[in-house]
Amino acid sequence: MGAAPLNRAAAMVNAASPRDSGSSAEYQRRIHRVVAHIDQHLDEPLDLETLAAVANFSAFHFHRLFRAWTGETLGDYLRRRRVETGALRLVTQPGSSVLEIALAVGFGSGEAFARAFKARFGVSPSGWREARRSEEDSNPGQAERSLDQAAAGLGFDHGFPATPSIEDPTMNASVSLIDMPPTAVAYFRYTGPYGPPVGRFWMDRVAPWMAENDLFNRVRYGIVHDDSTIADAAKCRYDACVAAEPTEVLSGRPMRTVLPGGRYACTRFEGTVDDIDAAWQRLLAGWLPASGLQLDARPLVERYPVDAKYDPQTGVFECDICIPVKPL
Repeated sequence: MGAAPLNRAAAMVNAASPRDSGSSAEYQRRIHRVVAHIDQHLDEPLDLETLAAVANFSAFHFHRLFRAWTGETLGDYLRRRRVETGALRLVTQPGSSVLEIALAVGFGSGEAFARAFKARFGVSPSGWREARRSEEDSNPGQAERSLDQAAAGLGFDHGFPATPSIEDPTMNASVSLIDMPPTAVAYFRYTGPYGPPVGRFWMDRVAPWMAENDLFNRVRYGIVHDDSTIADAAKCRYDACVAAEPTEVLSGRPMRTVLPGGRYACTRFEGTVDDIDAAWQRLLAGWLPASGLQLDARPLVERYPVDAKYDPQTGVFECDICIPVKPL
């Protein structure tokens, strides 16, 4: 899911970042607001009028605009996000019943959730949960390669207050609970398969823009909106972000948002873009279910400190991978 640090990229940039028209960028900002609102309120009624108001479009035209920009009708998008979020919770919240999860992602009944789930995945929610549990039990070391170079504990400086580390014998690194402050960022969105294409997006689209605006001395963030083992790869969303104040003037018309603060469980990743997806799965499916915590509606975060290491020969880089948590 990740992208290698860009400390070397300033010397490699020979082209300016692409520029969108002002009206196109404004449409994109409004659609981003809507999809963020949907992800944060899946357990609530989300009708056309409410979402049109979030986008500041008329309800009469909003449905058509949403489909034009996302490639899905509003109803299809809502159903997909609810089912995919439910699938993730079936794995990461083993103590929650199927009905509890169905209600938590906005379905009115367990039966409605089961029908939509089987239509999407071809299996019942309980069958999905059992299959994922069996897969994890039969491959306990599947993702260990992703963490075999990780530090023996979080000895790095987050700059955030942290609780003592929580050790898990199935992982090669400790996980710390950290309270992150809200962080204003400028970002560009990539949609498509995770892994190497995300790294190319950072280098081909984001690095030239960072060089143009002298931003290589900033902390960077990768916002992972979808689970690549659940969502269609072509629809996975990733935001490449750089810390920037809302009033800061930047070229290239980036999107702006504030990354939500709060409690995150974080561990240090060291590996390549081919390894990081398995590291995420180990944290989500291996560590989280036994932690006494659960995910909330905030997205997953990759944090790239200014001094994060990167080896251009091997492609090995480091970052902090962080999941938003709350008590069960």
